[in-house]
Amino acid sequence: MASEARDMVACCPGVPGVARDVVASRPGVALLPRGAGEPRGRRRCQDAASAGAAACASGAEGPAQPRVLVPPRSAGGPRDWTLDPDGDWYQRWLSAAALPVLYNWVVIVCRCGGQLAGLWLGLDWASDGLYLLDMGLRLHTGFLEDGVLVRDRGRTRRHYLRSPAFRWDAASLVPLALLCPASAGPAARANRCLRAPRLLEALERWETRTARPNALRLARLMLLALLAIHWHACLYFALSARLGLGTDAWVCPNATRPLRRYLHSFYFSTLVLATVGDTPTPRRKEEFLFATAGFLLAVLGFAAVTGSVASVIANVSAADAAFYPNPAPVLRYLRARGVGGRLARRVTRWHRHLRAQRKPPAEREALRHLPRGLRAEVAASVHLPALRRVELFRGWEGGVLRQLVPRLRPQVFGPGEVVCRRGDVGREMYFVREGRLAVLADDGVTRLAVLGEGLYFGEISLINIRGNTAGNRRTADIVSIGYSDLFCLTKEDLAEVLAEFPHARAALEAKGRRLLLCTGKLDAGAEAAAAEAERRARALEGALGGLQARAARLLAQLEAGAHKLARRVQRLEERLRDGRGGPPRKGGAAAEP
Repeated sequence: MASEARDMVACCPGVPGVARDVVASRPGVALLPRGAGEPRGRRRCQDAASAGAAACASGAEGPAQPRVLVPPRSAGGPRDWTLDPDGDWYQRWLSAAALPVLYNWVVIVCRCGGQLAGLWLGLDWASDGLYLLDMGLRLHTGFLEDGVLVRDRGRTRRHYLRSPAFRWDAASLVPLALLCPASAGPAARANRCLRAPRLLEALERWETRTARPNALRLARLMLLALLAIHWHACLYFALSARLGLGTDAWVCPNATRPLRRYLHSFYFSTLVLATVGDTPTPRRKEEFLFATAGFLLAVLGFAAVTGSVASVIANVSAADAAFYPNPAPVLRYLRARGVGGRLARRVTRWHRHLRAQRKPPAEREALRHLPRGLRAEVAASVHLPALRRVELFRGWEGGVLRQLVPRLRPQVFGPGEVVCRRGDVGREMYFVREGRLAVLADDGVTRLAVLGEGLYFGEISLINIRGNTAGNRRTADIVSIGYSDLFCLTKEDLAEVLAEFPHARAALEAKGRRLLLCTGKLDAGAEAAAAEAERRARALEGALGGLQARAARLLAQLEAGAHKLARRVQRLEERLRDGRGGPPRKGGAAAEP
């Protein structure tokens, strides 16, 4: 039935591509005639696919018309279950699967000295069981193909079985104790350490999901360092046990408690790998070889740790610089120009305020790597609640605000800073997100009004309101009282948004006109004259359009007449050339008007 379904879908161009792929990839889905039984809870009919299949089968004999049945993802049974590699459940299971890997890397090497032989048998079997369960779950883990998550059970199984990860996983579960009885002991479980890539994958995914990746990098570095010291300590104890515990000052002392032996070995390995020194002098050739190898590994490890710490610090500095500007270049510039003192302190206080209040001014630079749609969604989720509190936008549609949010630029003004001056050409308008600003009179001291959260200003100089006597000039001085957090919108960005939403432009012009009436800067006569001039201009544009249409028709008629005249002249020349004066041929020039 599956092959018939594939053949029918291949010959039916009306079936949508999604339904065709589903039918071709799932062996349990077929094209059934109308009226056939349909399994409950497992399949459902998709209207688009059914319409396409019915359209391509309309010419077949019989009243039955095929339709496509596709099992839904949410209603699928255990056979259709697939683990999303980017989902939360996969992350949780990966965290659990990393525990037996870490257990084997810690415990197996401890048995080299024989002090843990006969213990941890239950934990060994538990870790092997988790290994098997991990392999079973990886058979049901989806993968991306052409950017789409593949959930087909057969394809996910084949993808895992053909990957190098399966070979490593299978090699980690080979029972060496049964295959080679002579190697029974700690070496029989050495292959369990081949699952180390699973542990590294878990660490990498934790780093991408945490809010503090640099702290996790340091924790991972400390874990690897402790694991290296642990291995060196266990190998040191195994060599000491072979040479004889307590036989000289270099080997591990013959303590009665295993914990005391391990702590001494761990302390000795820490001194070696940390390049601290102060270790006993070796006396035997085995001791010299082990100490030399330890010092060489310590040099490499110390270089790796130093490079990793430097990388973490550099990443922290780069991430910090991406959000907050560095005041050092500005201060150096002021000192180089001989300007400092009060102005330098203002610059320092402004930068300190940004960091203390977590107000990053470089939001666009931080989001520039995101796609346009995702960048707009991130900006909307951050700034849309604050933008809805602005009185101007309370009646506007959500689509206008979502188009407006990505164009906003946050700006922070310090105490006493002038946001705009009277008479300046207006190129931006501002929305108050937080803080207070004073509107000053002509004397520059008297406060006419105080603007707070949710208010806006500067829009009158950006929109062309008929009768505005101020033109595009600022009508007042506005000064920040304290630290004010504003949204800035340029004239070009506002024009782009208002061009797509005419009703928003009309609302903005109406509010600007009311404000101009209150301040006495709206000339009613000039507004009426401007409206009349605009009406006449539109009438002239309409008349000009009509004249252009008439001229185009006349030109077309002239061209058609010239073409006909040219054809008549051509036929007359042919008749004169042939020497015939009789009636013209059928369809000739005489038949033309």
